[in-house]
Amino acid sequence: MNEIRIPLFGPGSQSESAGEPSLDYIRMPTAMRTYHMPAVPEPAAVAGREQGMRVLEELLQALAGGQHSRRFDISDLGPRDRDLVDQVLGSGEVSVIAGPRLQVQEAVLTGVWRVQEVDASGRLLRDCIEIADFPSEARELARGRPAAEVTIPAEVPAGVLNAPAVLTEIVDKAASLGPGTPPHVVNLTLLPQTPEDLAFLERVLGAGTVIVLSRGYGNCRVAATATDGVWWVQYFNSQDMLVLNTLEVVSVPEVARAAPEDLADSARRLEQILEVYR
Repeated sequence: MNEIRIPLFGPGSQSESAGEPSLDYIRMPTAMRTYHMPAVPEPAAVAGREQGMRVLEELLQALAGGQHSRRFDISDLGPRDRDLVDQVLGSGEVSVIAGPRLQVQEAVLTGVWRVQEVDASGRLLRDCIEIADFPSEARELARGRPAAEVTIPAEVPAGVLNAPAVLTEIVDKAASLGPGTPPHVVNLTLLPQTPEDLAFLERVLGAGTVIVLSRGYGNCRVAATATDGVWWVQYFNSQDMLVLNTLEVVSVPEVARAAPEDLADSARRLEQILEVYR
């Protein structure tokens, strides 16, 4: 029988000559977040948690009925009922920090948000569940100064090359942003940008109070600027390397919002979870 040799290619498979560059390659992602059914309590453990079940049933009715702008205040729920709601909703991929006192966490059900307000010491003041493509309070807090009030300095620091042209484009698009206006994206990754350019953009646009962190295949950081309708959107791979850096002119970037299809899917998932207790 003739010996069959399988040719091997890749790091270490070829001899390296002196002075020649060694083979390098991009590391493959090692982690990916996917949907998992939350670890809910056994049916027998739900006894005595009628208020928590009532909240979840009302949440399901709203989702199934297409009420995609609805809030449920659960601040007065007892510890056992709140624990049931916590277990069923779980924690999803998107977190929102909106100022020092508003914290938002998306549930494992996309488009279902846990909105909590705390005081200066971190004590919980208000606890709500909201159905929305994006939390309404965070949306309001993301609103900054009108683009018409943004002044682009005539003199720029040394090292600034393309930032003034980018700012002119961004401010012009932000000034005409309105309902139904399509998003406008400037891909900074594809443009020649110096560190001074990026620092100049940050200084002129300003820093907003809303930051969105989305953890899926890698990570995405979405930050509102102090200019109304302008967002920084940065994508990182699983090695925490910045792979895409953009400025978006839009009310809320699509990556941070739940689509109608996601909300419909969340209704089906919640139906499956609650069916166990009926």
